[in-house]
Order: sequence, then structure tokens, then C-alpha cells
Amino acid sequence: MDAQPTAPVPPPGCPAHNTGGRVPLHGPEFAADPQAYYTYLRHYGPTAPVELAPGVEATLVTDYATALHLLQDSGSFRKDARRWRDLNEGRIPPDSPIAPVLAYRPNAMFSDGAEHLRLRQAITDSMARVDSRRLSQSTEQVSNFLISQFGSRGSADLLGDYAKQVPLFVFNELFGCPADIGDRIVFGITGMFDGINAEQAMGVLFGAIGELIALKRAKPGDDVTSWLMEHQAKLTDEEMLHQLALLLVAGNEPLRNLIGNTLHRLLTHDAYAHQGGLIDEAIDDTLWENPPMQNLAAHYPASDMEFAGQKLQAGDLVLVSFAAANTGPALSAARQAGSNRAHLSWSAGPHACPSKEPGRQITVTAIENLLNKLPDVELAVPTESLTWRPGPFNRGLAVLPAKFTPVQPVRRPAPQAPAASEAQAQQDRTARGGRTERGGVWSQFLNWLTR
Repeated sequence: MDAQPTAPVPPPGCPAHNTGGRVPLHGPEFAADPQAYYTYLRHYGPTAPVELAPGVEATLVTDYATALHLLQDSGSFRKDARRWRDLNEGRIPPDSPIAPVLAYRPNAMFSDGAEHLRLRQAITDSMARVDSRRLSQSTEQVSNFLISQFGSRGSADLLGDYAKQVPLFVFNELFGCPADIGDRIVFGITGMFDGINAEQAMGVLFGAIGELIALKRAKPGDDVTSWLMEHQAKLTDEEMLHQLALLLVAGNEPLRNLIGNTLHRLLTHDAYAHQGGLIDEAIDDTLWENPPMQNLAAHYPASDMEFAGQKLQAGDLVLVSFAAANTGPALSAARQAGSNRAHLSWSAGPHACPSKEPGRQITVTAIENLLNKLPDVELAVPTESLTWRPGPFNRGLAVLPAKFTPVQPVRRPAPQAPAASEAQAQQDRTARGGRTERGGVWSQFLNWLTR
């Protein structure tokens, strides 16, 4: 009888033997089939040695129970990225592509203890004030506007033309952005994630948020920015700047990918056409099997320790693989038993996503409205030709080409919530001597609402 191998073979193209045994979570091979990598990583046990980018080492938790333990153990593991030992000791290249994601910022994501509780409470209390009907209405208006831009063509990139735009526009409305500020926020976030002049884009974004804070200090409104400002946590302008940036930036990328990945699933899996609960089912299956952020939740051991059979030093970088934990063998039985939302895609513990319900509502509304307006939409290219954006953290398509029967724009209902933003924008333009804006996409949306 032939001897059986004791460990699985690395996925095709995996150069783990060239990185000190660390499995690279970057490059086109990983982007094309991350699940093959997670299957291989499981042979290490609950945690595995990985490389996030050239020269950036980390420990990745791939087991569900181990991940849950880590996420809930704020005593042994901390979120403050200033503890990152490799960064502090100069082993992270200054131009590393992962530094902007993991570098410390004074916001709730990177804080611990009482400071985290204070900042987190301000965020959760403010987001809880968002009215679900207003959110659905705003998302539907955004959806209608975006569809009006490409509907008559009979084709679109549902990533660039739709999924990427929906969160930006909805958040601009929720946060009370007038036209000129909203245009720069859209520019800043888009540039950061697309990697086009990212440093300049970040400067534009933070400048725009600073102006939004000054505007709301002078004239509060019925929006998240004003509610955050009024919270009993008494946030300073500097704290406001970083909490707003966290909500706008960290909320956009996952939502963009969730909408896009769910649309991809609906367009490539025939089974959904014959099931009830079409959209909810597709969203849950996407969160389980193709989550929008596949590896994140950076943590740092507070002291030298042993964790899941591995020795860790204080300040080591430890990440959770939501994608691997969700699809591990231990979760199969729970999912089959009907626990369809026990996945970790919204994270868990004290740093779980504070906008889970609004995020899901935006996704449902955006997809539902798109399918209602374009009932025969289908993929315009072979499934195997689609490419996924590279990188260790997010999971999203580069493009999602689709085709459908062309539709003509329909007359819109009278504008409601977003009209207040346009009215404020008009006041701002009048105060500046009637100067018109340069026609950014947020301005175009507000003008479309009030035509």
C-alpha cells in the first residue's frame, strides 16, 4: 500500500517554501482561489504563518472557535496598532501597501478599554438613530439615480457603475453632506481604494470631513454627523474627524464588496431563481462563503503567551480569517442545522461591526431595486473570465459586466431627505457669491433629485 502524504500540497503557484514557510496572501494566485489557500493553511492547526505583503509577517487564525476566543478576549489581545512590534522595530517597509490599513489612528477600531467604550458608544448610539424607512428611501433614490445613468444602454459594470457608488452616496446623505463637501468625500474614498494618488486622496478626504464638522458645529442637522457631535461623549473636533473617517471609509469597502459579491452570486448560481427569499438567502450565503472582508481584525498580544498551541510574543500581528473560519469543517453542521447567521463576517466581541443592520438593509434595498428595474439582467461575460482584486484583506471583483433590456428613465417622486442637503448646498453657493460647483457625482445626484 502506498504511503499517504502527511500534509496537503500547497495550492498551484503558492511559493510558501520561498517565504520561510509563510503562505503568501497576496498576488493573483491567492486572489483567484483563496479557499484553496485556506484549505492548505488548516493543516497548520487553528493558526497559520502567513505573509500579507512582501516582508510583512502575521499569524492568521483560521478556526472558528479560536477566532471567536480571540475576538472576545480583550484582556489578552489589544487593538492599538502602536503595539505592532515589527513596525516599531523597522521591519515593515515604509511603502508597504498594507500600512494604510493597519496603521494606528485615534478611532474606535484602534482603541482599547475605557477609551474604546466611550468612542464606540458614541458611534453605536448615533447610528441607532438612523430611521430604517429613511434609510430605505435614501438607498432607493440613490439606486434609481445610478440606474438612470446606465439603464438606457442595456449594459453596465455593476461594480463600478453601481455597487461601488451606492454606499458612498447613501453615507453622504446620512452624514448630511452638502454638494461640494460630498463631491470631495466621494473623490477621497474612491482614490484611497483604487490606489490612484492615494496620499492626495486621503488629504482631500480629511479636509472635506474637517469642513463638514465645522459646518455642523455652526448649524447642526438631522444627520449622523450632528448626532455624533451632540453625544454625551463630548467628542473633540479631532475625535470627530477620526470617527467620521472610520465610519465613511471602513463602512464603504465592505458594503461595496457585499453588494458586488451578492450580485455575482445571484448572476452565477441558477438555484436562486427557484427559491423563496431570493436576496436574503444570497446575502447570507455570500457572508458565509465569500465575505467582503476575508482577513482582518488585527490584534496584538498584550504579553508573551501561548495561544492555540502556538507561542506568540507581545506585539505580534494576529489576524482573523473570517473566510476560513466561516468555511471550516466545524461550521458545516451548524449551518446545515439552520444557524444561517452564525458566521463571523460582521466580526464579534467588543469590536464587532456597529453598522451591521444598516449595512444589510442598504444591501437588500440596493439589490432588490436593481432586480426590479432590470428583471432580465444577466452576466455579460463567461464566469471564468471574471477577476478578483488582489490583496489580503478585502474580497471583491474588479468588474462585473452585465447586460439587460434597456430601460427608459421614469419620473421620480418628490425628493424628501436628500433635498435638505441640496438646500444647504444652495445656501453655501449663495454665500460664496453664487459660484457653482464643478459637477462632481454627488452634486449630480442632488441636482437630479431636484430637477
